[in-house]
Amino acid sequence: MNKLLCDFAVGERGVISRVNGEGRVRRRLFDMGVTPGAEVTLVKKAPLGDPLELTIRGYQLTLRKAEAGCVQTEVAR
Repeated sequence: MNKLLCDFAVGERGVISRVNGEGRVRRRLFDMGVTPGAEVTLVKKAPLGDPLELTIRGYQLTLRKAEAGCVQTEVAR
């Protein structure tokens, strides 16, 4: 099932299938290791849902909800 990273529930896991966005945002995500094929887990959300804390490639990463909305994933079952 395809799902945007910003729509994940806490504890949900998936594999990145595509990174949308343009220019600086896309480049920044790639520089942080958010690339197709990487496994990602949502660790926690801030009380108002922004930002999100993720585990990707063995490290913790915090993304804004708008940035996470550029990341399409295949949800693990």
